[in-house]
Amino acid sequence: MNVQLDTECQKETEVITGFRSDVIEGLSGTPKKLFSKYFYDKTGDELFQQIMKMPEYYLTNCELDIFKNKTPELAQSILVNDAPFDLIELGAGDAMKSTYLLKHLVEKNIDFKYMPIDISGNILSVLNDKLRNELPTLDMTTLEGDYFDMLDKATSISTRRKVVLFLGGNIGNMDIEESYHFCREIKRKLSTGDVLIIGFDLKKNPHMILNAYNDPAGITASFNMNLLLRINRELEADFDITEFQHYQTYDPVSGACRSFLVSLARQDVHIGNNTFSFEEHELIDMEISQKFSENDITNLAKESGFHILENIKDSNRWFVDSIWQVD
Repeated sequence: MNVQLDTECQKETEVITGFRSDVIEGLSGTPKKLFSKYFYDKTGDELFQQIMKMPEYYLTNCELDIFKNKTPELAQSILVNDAPFDLIELGAGDAMKSTYLLKHLVEKNIDFKYMPIDISGNILSVLNDKLRNELPTLDMTTLEGDYFDMLDKATSISTRRKVVLFLGGNIGNMDIEESYHFCREIKRKLSTGDVLIIGFDLKKNPHMILNAYNDPAGITASFNMNLLLRINRELEADFDITEFQHYQTYDPVSGACRSFLVSLARQDVHIGNNTFSFEEHELIDMEISQKFSENDITNLAKESGFHILENIKDSNRWFVDSIWQVD
C-alpha cells in the first residue's frame, strides 16, 4: 500500500469537500457570496501574478519598495539578542517581497526557519523550487492549508520565538469585524514577545484605489470570473460566465473597496443536486479590499492585544508594514 499516495488523496478529498461546503453555503445566503481564498487555483495564481504587474496595481510596488529598500529596518525590528526564531508567512504566494528579507537574514547568518503558508499547493511548489535555487542554505518547511490550521502546525513544530508575516494588504480582504477577529485569533496562537508584521494599504485618492481593482485590461474581472470556472471544473457546476459581469466599488469614507459579479439574466445554476436561482441584476459578493487610516491600524493593534513597535512606510507613504508585538 502506498501510504503517501493515500494520504495525498485523502487531503485532496478534504480540500474539495471544504470547497463545496463553502460554495454552497455562500450561494445559499442573502446576498450571495463566494470566498476570495478560493481564487487561487493554478489559473488564479497566474492571473494574480498579472494583476501584481499591472501599472494600476500600486500595492505590490509599494510594499516591494519597503522590503527592497528598508530591509535592515525590517530585520532589526524582529531580531532579539540573536535568539533563533521561526519566520512564518501567511499567504506566502511567490514570496517576491519577503525574499529580500530572507536573503538579508541568510547573508547575516541569522538562525531562523522559514515556514511559508498558502492554500495553493501549486504556488508553494513554485516557491519551494525558487528558494531552493536562490537560497540553498535556507531552512524551510512549506505548509499548505488555511492560515489558522497551518499556524497551529507551525507553532507545534518548535517552541522558538515566532515572527509572523501577513503582507500584501491581505488583512483588507476581511471586513472590519472579521479583521478584529483575525488579529485576536493570531494573538491567541502566539506568545509574549512574538511579532506580527502586517501590511496595510492606506486610504488615499479614491480614483487611484478604484483603478487598481477595475483595470481597463480586464485582468481583475478575469480573476473574479475564474472562480466560477473553477467551481464548474471541480464541483461540476454549470455557471455560464458570459451571463455575469464584473463590478467594482470604492467607498472612501469607510475604506471598503468591493468586487461583485452581476447576473445579467434570470438564470439557474446547478452544483450537483443543488440549484441556485439568480434574478437579473442580482449580485455575488466576491471580495473586499479594505483600506485603512493610521488611527484604524492603531485601534486594531490595541484591541487585538498587540502594541506597535514601528510603522515602516513606502517612499510614497501609500502603504505601511506595521510591526506589532504581543503584550
